[in-house]
Amino acid sequence: MLTARERQTVELAAQGLRSRTIALRLGISERTVENHIANAYTKLNVHTRAGLVALFARAERDAVRAAL
Repeated sequence: MLTARERQTVELAAQGLRSRTIALRLGISERTVENHIANAYTKLNVHTRAGLVALFARAERDAVRAAL
């Protein structure tokens, strides 16, 4: 669903990192980070970074439960 780079970007955003920090960490422009996040919003049907955080928290919780 998400490209590898979109996933990397969104995972960092879900950790609370700002676009500029993500850009520096991944060696891409801040605008590219924002594009990846916007694409992910559309693909994941969320509208805010808070929505991303909630989605990733649920996915992580579900993965932990499945491992038990």
